[in-house]
Amino acid sequence: MGDRNGDDGPQELADRPMAWPVVSSHYLHRDDWVVALREDMITRPGHSEEFSRISLEHPGAVVVLAVDDDERVMCLRQYRHTSGREFVELPAGLRDAGDEPAVETAKRELREEVELEAAHWQQLLSTFSSAGISNEVHDIFLARGLSHAPRGDFAMEHEEAEMEHFWVSMADLLDAVLDGRVRQGPLVQAVLAYDVLKRRGVLTAP
Repeated sequence: MGDRNGDDGPQELADRPMAWPVVSSHYLHRDDWVVALREDMITRPGHSEEFSRISLEHPGAVVVLAVDDDERVMCLRQYRHTSGREFVELPAGLRDAGDEPAVETAKRELREEVELEAAHWQQLLSTFSSAGISNEVHDIFLARGLSHAPRGDFAMEHEEAEMEHFWVSMADLLDAVLDGRVRQGPLVQAVLAYDVLKRRGVLTAP
């Protein structure tokens, strides 16, 4: 199948960086937490008509699929006010520590949220969570070779203070994803990627 211009030649299957002209920009909201809401007036390249687009600026996040030697996954239940649900999720956290490498943030979040550390780390995916409204990127990691690691003086607050964590077999979690009983995006992506990569034999050894 050719592209939208009718070219049947080979196309690189990859996202491409691009920036349309911005005529003006102003912030609708900024806070001391992590996010800012910005309105841009933009134009299509080569056109003069202006139109508005809203962007949620976000530092990004890491997500950890922690799998033990018995093929069990460490999961959380966490309340999300915006969606009005308590989701089954994976350990995760914001990339709010400046230029800290994503895998180091993942290690910290795994220890702080569920008191685990891992001997083996592998990046499974890097995805835009909702490209039409936000620049948030999720870096999703597989953690193997798990052992206990105290969280130290880190204090759980707000929704995190009510989280519960539990182990579930990978097979049961995959079934829950495919049945639509578990729908939180990063978890779904991580579990499906794990299943595919395991079948291809390219996962980090436990």
